[in-house]
Amino acid sequence: MTITCLDLEGVLVPEIWIAFSEASGIPELRRTTRDEPDYDKLMKFRLDILEKKGLGLKEIQDVIATIDPLPGAKEFLDELRSVCQTIILSDTFSQFAAPLMKKLGMPTIFCNELVVAPDGKITGYKMRCEKSKLTTVKALQSIGYDTIASGDSFNDLGMIQASKAGFLFRSTEQIKKDYPQYPAFEEYADLLAAIKKAL
Repeated sequence: MTITCLDLEGVLVPEIWIAFSEASGIPELRRTTRDEPDYDKLMKFRLDILEKKGLGLKEIQDVIATIDPLPGAKEFLDELRSVCQTIILSDTFSQFAAPLMKKLGMPTIFCNELVVAPDGKITGYKMRCEKSKLTTVKALQSIGYDTIASGDSFNDLGMIQASKAGFLFRSTEQIKKDYPQYPAFEEYADLLAAIKKAL
């Protein structure tokens, strides 16, 4: 019994904060978990910029409404879900992910929650649990499942390392260099073949 755990941003959909950075003209918001391993530090940095610029949830959601899954992502996910149970494990937030899940055919996603004031200002965030991806993979294993994991960023390494098979997908050159033990793929067909082989 195997469950495949996939990252969301950079793997199935474009990076939300990069899209918002481009739409808002705020280059500092291009920083992602590919650049900053400390997620708490990264989010505090982002929320500080939003507050200074007077931007809230609506502005980000307006940009997310224009984002489509990466080319081939839905077909890849459909095929993967036809051969094994699949869960998306993401450090994004339910308020960001919901419209994207509709475009991906409503797969299961475990993610976090933003704390939003009545005026739409994002005042904080609630992580589902500490080290959410690694913790979730270990929890699945504790109830009898093997896991396969794939992602592109620093925050995916824990679940990749803890799984019976782990793959990097469209990762950075630095992460690929630092973790050569994990096969790195650029195309969905190659990742799908590797997951099927590992099942």
